[in-house]
Amino acid sequence: MRIIGGELKGKKLLIPLDKSTRPLRDMVRESIFNILNHSSKVTKNINNSKVLDLFSGTGSFGIECLSRGAQEVIFFENYSNSLKILKKNIFNLKLEDKTKIYNNNAYNLIESNLKKEIFDLIFLDPPFKDKDINMLIDQIKKMKIANFNTLIILHRNKKSVDNISKFLNILDEKNYGLSKILFSKLI
Repeated sequence: MRIIGGELKGKKLLIPLDKSTRPLRDMVRESIFNILNHSSKVTKNINNSKVLDLFSGTGSFGIECLSRGAQEVIFFENYSNSLKILKKNIFNLKLEDKTKIYNNNAYNLIESNLKKEIFDLIFLDPPFKDKDINMLIDQIKKMKIANFNTLIILHRNKKSVDNISKFLNILDEKNYGLSKILFSKLI
């Protein structure tokens, strides 16, 4: 796995050897950033943005954001193997001053000591089997860490059926292999 664009382009990322974590594939990550930069439906300037990366895994999405000019990325990961690799990736790329890692379950977001600030971009990549997406989006609303300018990107299995329409305004939806990416804003 590697960084696709920006100042760290081509740098390698460590990935887990076990199958418990599903790293965000290069092709999907590249497609997300192409849409952010070139879509008429969804545009978001990553430069100087504050990013919340929930279910971070090894950090490929958040690190990609930093490579492309994000000011800060907050990572949430609680699986110990992924957490070790996430920390190594951040250390190896010398990104410690632009990151904060929470060793917390993202579904307990509201119980975290997360600073109450508005994020420009929130990336949700829960395990495909999880069905508690609405609970998490509700926590984001209650915590007031998103506003009408915040872009929320949700990565799901293409076959998953999540009733999230009452929480989010879906701006665009793209399918890539087994993945489905929803670009949305809070209602």
